[in-house]
Amino acid sequence: MSRVCDICGKGAVTGNKIVRHGLRKNKGGIGLHITGVSKRRFLPNLQKIRVQENGGVKRKTVCTACIKSELIVKA
Repeated sequence: MSRVCDICGKGAVTGNKIVRHGLRKNKGGIGLHITGVSKRRFLPNLQKIRVQENGGVKRKTVCTACIKSELIVKA
């Protein structure tokens, strides 16, 4: 199963996980320092639902944003 919405094409996006150590300046420290940066993926919230399409019913992988905005008709 690909992690892509069948309606809008929303898929996984890459980003960074940043680790910070130290005490903040407004708390009396010398400030936060970045001690580690590692890659991560942000995955869309996909649901497998039954969709009414062309007079029939199909099972599709749809993101929750498309379900909320009523871009599809549930079976």
